[in-house]
Amino acid sequence: MPVSAPVPVIGAALSTEGLEAHRDWILEKDRDLELQSFYAPMALEADWSDEVAHIKRLLDGHTGRLGIHGPFIGFSLCCLDPEIQAIITRRMMQALDVCEALGATQMVVHSPFSTWDHNNMPNNDGARDWIIAAAQTILGDVVNRAEQQGVTLVIENIEDIDPSDRLRLAHAFHSDAVRLSLDTGHAHYAHGSTGAPPVDYYVKSAGDWLHHVHLQDADGYADRHWAIGTGSIHWHAVFRALADLEHQPRLVMELRNHADIPASMAYLEAHGLGQ
Repeated sequence: MPVSAPVPVIGAALSTEGLEAHRDWILEKDRDLELQSFYAPMALEADWSDEVAHIKRLLDGHTGRLGIHGPFIGFSLCCLDPEIQAIITRRMMQALDVCEALGATQMVVHSPFSTWDHNNMPNNDGARDWIIAAAQTILGDVVNRAEQQGVTLVIENIEDIDPSDRLRLAHAFHSDAVRLSLDTGHAHYAHGSTGAPPVDYYVKSAGDWLHHVHLQDADGYADRHWAIGTGSIHWHAVFRALADLEHQPRLVMELRNHADIPASMAYLEAHGLGQ
């Protein structure tokens, strides 16, 4: 009989305050952690050294994988304005400074592909190529530094309808420091509202390029970040697809209300999907 895959250990995407509240649960099984305290411009411009020191004290003894959510507010990686491109690159470099200080090995960045792009790329010759070229310009030096620093940038789906667009973008960097992220609620929104495939198809499209997953439930209409099991995502299909991968992506719950973590874990445990 085939050996079944082990039940994955589930982590979380948390602010510093969320980490304070759920520290014991994170350390209990050395769960993967994504810190979401350093994506805003004001956070990156501020002196964050005391907060980083506080986080490192909270994580003393933690051996799980650590990442951060990178900046995204106010820009897109397909921006064509050279002056704004330079600002975006600077923001990404600031976030890598945080990664270096924390010892983080992964950073989430947002996909540049929009709903408008999907419907209009066939109408504009070369549109996909210039989106990819703009992202390469913005992230070129960032990826080089990430390679040296041991950080992997994972590109998260936002409005993406065709999951293969992000895969083409990741391939274009020809770097082990660029891989893919999946947000289950974003994919379910795109499936329900813009004609995208179901969530498990996003997993299958990414294959072993998938290194990070935001687990959140939704209704297919909006970006809900509900507790797992309270929306309409077909979780058994999603976890079957994840089990087919040759490696274990970081699986982190990204919930609007951190107080929903226990109920979400209870659902995953009851269905044999996570621990």
